[in-house]
Amino acid sequence: MRFDTRAIHFAQDPDPATGAFTTPIHQTSTFVQKAPRVHKGFDYSRTNNPTRRTLERVLASLEGVEHCAAFASGLAAENAVLQALLSPGDHVITTDDVYGGTFRLLDAVYARKGCSFSTVDLSDARALDAAFRPTTRLVWLETPTNPRLRITDIAKVCRAAHARGVIVVVDNTFASPVNQLPFDLGADLVVHSATKYLSGHSDVIQGAVLAREASIFEPIHFLQNATGAVPSPFDCWLTLRGLKTLSLRVARHNANAQTVAEFLAGHPAVARIHYPGLSAHPGHAIAKRQMTGFGGVVSLEPLGSPEAIRAFVSHRRFFKLGESLGGVKSLVCHPATMTHASIPAERRRALGLSDSLVRLSVGIEDARDLIDDLEQGLAPLSSRRRRRAVVRRGRVVRA
Repeated sequence: MRFDTRAIHFAQDPDPATGAFTTPIHQTSTFVQKAPRVHKGFDYSRTNNPTRRTLERVLASLEGVEHCAAFASGLAAENAVLQALLSPGDHVITTDDVYGGTFRLLDAVYARKGCSFSTVDLSDARALDAAFRPTTRLVWLETPTNPRLRITDIAKVCRAAHARGVIVVVDNTFASPVNQLPFDLGADLVVHSATKYLSGHSDVIQGAVLAREASIFEPIHFLQNATGAVPSPFDCWLTLRGLKTLSLRVARHNANAQTVAEFLAGHPAVARIHYPGLSAHPGHAIAKRQMTGFGGVVSLEPLGSPEAIRAFVSHRRFFKLGESLGGVKSLVCHPATMTHASIPAERRRALGLSDSLVRLSVGIEDARDLIDDLEQGLAPLSSRRRRRAVVRRGRVVRA
């Protein structure tokens, strides 16, 4: 079966007991056993549940591997990876543009447990090589990154890490398996915030870890049961429903984001635009090679005061102000005060994460309405910029 067919049919035959066309929600905490430890494969829903198991099988199929464990959130999934694979003294290399929640987990939780981590520009081969230590256990990368949408060559990082016996984890949330398949490029583990594109409707909190090798997966699978951070059957059912339209939705996200990015790239009130689908993006060539689409997130740095940017993000008609991304409805976020507020301001500045940066999760609405909404919000910033224009050598130059 091909990708779109697997999303709809793989492991989702009609229920043999009732003929139900849709996968049932097994909303139960426990299962009746014929005798002690004699059952039909399920004994307690923390350990396993038929609806969750179906979701895990479908997600594994879409990423092209055998193993998947679903969790109650993306960070619960990340924590399971770190807890299963790190010991005191171990070292992690991650991107210097890593998601704020991941940074907080490494910095405020695992550093206290005796682990260390380095943040580097993973697109710089020399910086990556210099970051490896004898104690390096993991390379943790996002591509595209959150929120600056930087691109990392997954295959190159995997070759460098595997030459040293280091495991590579790829956060594939922003791309989704529609746009990118990290296992085909050498990744050992893939993590998802299924809250985003996989479920797709801003109504689920969920995460997943996927693996090719059982030896890496089994410690994580053990923790899924041992720590109990599992999603409910209903949430699993919602994500299964979302997966059926994943390819259609992501195609529209890609197209709308490209249209929005091209509009913003030529706007006088925008100082900088971040989107790998633009040829001027420094990672465009790599993204074009390892991705089949450039994703639905666009980041921009508007001109204007903090107050003006605050007004821009707070008063949009269709781009509602909120954290998260990947839903059918568009969202706007100010990372410095929202998703990345856990990263100290001086560190954000050192990483180039501007306080003016705005992240757009471009939904599947009509792109013309989205552009109209942005144009309305940027108009006051454009007016201010025009008012600051000065005449130099007989011609008007923008200040």
